[in-house]
Amino acid sequence: MYLALLVIFLQCSELYAQGKVFTFNRVEIRVQPSVKVKNGAPMSIICHADISKNTDFQLKHNFTIFKDGKLVFMTVSDKEDARYEIPMAKSSDTGDYECTVKADGKLSFSNSIYVWVAGMTKPILTADKKEVLEGEVVKLRCELPEEVPPLEFFFRKIKTNSAPKEKRVPERNQNFSEVEYYVEEGDNILQFDCFGKRQVRSGWESSQHSNKTLVTVKEPFIKPTLITGPSSNVTEGDQIEFECSTVVAQMRDIEIILQKNRTILNSVRDKKFLKYSTVATQEDSGEYLCKVEQGAVSKTTKLNVFVSELFPKPTLSASMTKLDESKDLILSCIINGFRRANFSIVRKGSHEDILLKNSRVLAMKVNVNDTGSYTCKAEIKGIVKESKPVRINVYAPVSKPTLSVVSGSPEVILGKPLQLICHSVMGTPPITFTFYKGDEIRKNVTNDTYAMFLDEDIGLNDNGRYKCDARNNHSSGVKTSNILNVTVIVPIRNASLGSVPYGEVEVGSDTAFLCSVKEGSWPIDFKFFKKTDHEVLLHEVREYSDRTIWHKKTMKRKDTGTYYCMASNRASMDVRSRPITIHVILAAWQKGVIAAFVLTAIAGAGAIALWWFLHKKKKAKGPSMEMSGSALAPNLTSEKLTRQPSDGNYYSGSGYIEDNENHMKSTDESKDSMENRHSRIYGHPDAT
Repeated sequence: MYLALLVIFLQCSELYAQGKVFTFNRVEIRVQPSVKVKNGAPMSIICHADISKNTDFQLKHNFTIFKDGKLVFMTVSDKEDARYEIPMAKSSDTGDYECTVKADGKLSFSNSIYVWVAGMTKPILTADKKEVLEGEVVKLRCELPEEVPPLEFFFRKIKTNSAPKEKRVPERNQNFSEVEYYVEEGDNILQFDCFGKRQVRSGWESSQHSNKTLVTVKEPFIKPTLITGPSSNVTEGDQIEFECSTVVAQMRDIEIILQKNRTILNSVRDKKFLKYSTVATQEDSGEYLCKVEQGAVSKTTKLNVFVSELFPKPTLSASMTKLDESKDLILSCIINGFRRANFSIVRKGSHEDILLKNSRVLAMKVNVNDTGSYTCKAEIKGIVKESKPVRINVYAPVSKPTLSVVSGSPEVILGKPLQLICHSVMGTPPITFTFYKGDEIRKNVTNDTYAMFLDEDIGLNDNGRYKCDARNNHSSGVKTSNILNVTVIVPIRNASLGSVPYGEVEVGSDTAFLCSVKEGSWPIDFKFFKKTDHEVLLHEVREYSDRTIWHKKTMKRKDTGTYYCMASNRASMDVRSRPITIHVILAAWQKGVIAAFVLTAIAGAGAIALWWFLHKKKKAKGPSMEMSGSALAPNLTSEKLTRQPSDGNYYSGSGYIEDNENHMKSTDESKDSMENRHSRIYGHPDAT
């Protein structure tokens, strides 16, 4: 019974669960009244869930609204809509909005929507002072209370009849900014304002301008006055006095400065005036500046002064400006329209001038050391003026130049450049040197005491005949060097080696080695080498020829090898020949002796071998021959008895006989022997 009730309960629960089925069709987000809202207007962000259900049942919805990815609103409702109310929209409410809806474990998202709150709040500007002195600082603060950084602030300094001066200050972490303005000279009544900017998707958006803040400026001192005395008409030699003054509100850290052309003439501190006097000269004409400074405030006054000329500058004239040493020089000093003045003639020095004479005229006999610049000075009423300098050049004659090769040796290698130097020991520079090759001018050089010449056109038959001239402004004229003859060294080219005999040489004979070159200046150093595991120098000689012969006596077997020669001359370039190979062989008589010795040795060895062979054979056949001899004896006897010789001769039926030296002989040989014996025995009746 209980089991039946449990089954019924479970089936009912399953049917109930199967009855609550829903699905999200979509989730959307809307903005009222529109996606673009004016700053300060009300705005609503609505999140709507479109859900389908199988039956009508209540469902709890968790609504979450995000702005730029950050949570701004959350609520739980059984309705399918949720509203995020913003009573007064601010620019900081601009951004991307989206929402999510979660119900009974299911979650759905809306699309993103961009909302733009147009317009920014009006900024508020404040100043730390309402009244300042010139040179002081005004501190300003601009604030956008309802805006969110990052922001940009713009401060403006507004002066009458001039364009506003603007400062830009970016702020990334706060909605206010502060700046400082220095109050400059001439700033009487100042106005300041500010505005802000923020970046939106469509670009930059600006706020309204803030309230204007008024700042009053006071002068710490008045603009200075600058006067001259005792008169405005000033002539050279007159005493001139300058006075600069001002009116100061507070005598603290004030300074007065008098300048001319950026040069400070005088200055005072913590005083209301400055005085400066001097004897006027024409150089004192120009613009003078009186400057008063206190802290960062500076005020100036300018005054132009003209000083009339008392007398013109003197003129120095010379009888000659270029002259030989020991000649007479006259210097004269004059002033147009003036004859009564104190004159002096001086020579300009590197550190100070050298007084030569207090006079209008100076006569002197010059030497080289008198070369230099001369001026004259004239003085009237304490005013001293100096003439333009006159350059005097005194010349000593040039000495005979010497021409030499820079390397020291009067030789040049063919194809290499030749560098010459022409030098004069004596003579006042500048000296002009002229180089000749033969009778042709090759180069002109102006220098102090020497000149260089590089001849890159050196030919095979070019022996030079160089010379050089030297001259300066002395009247003695040109000096010419001795003629320099230069030897052209032709480098060695194509060394070759040969020998007689060539290739094979008999032991004990002589060999002649010939080393020659195709081209090269004499003398030539020849060297003969043999190649081994290292280079071996065999012979060397210096020849005034393009070849040399080296006779090597009594060649030996150890002289077999590879030979080469090397040639060099003063061009300092070794040229090596191709190697040749020499084989030292035996002479003919030596070969005959060796052949006879070898044949004798072979014959002796053969005789010994034959004797040994026969001796061994005799020892092996001795017993068998005795046995066969005894057996054959009766047979031979019976054969001799039964057979009758037809010609009275005997011979052995076996065809071979054996001599007393155990040598086998043919029957023909035995027959001849027997016939001789028969005739000896039988052919002569007296024979026994």
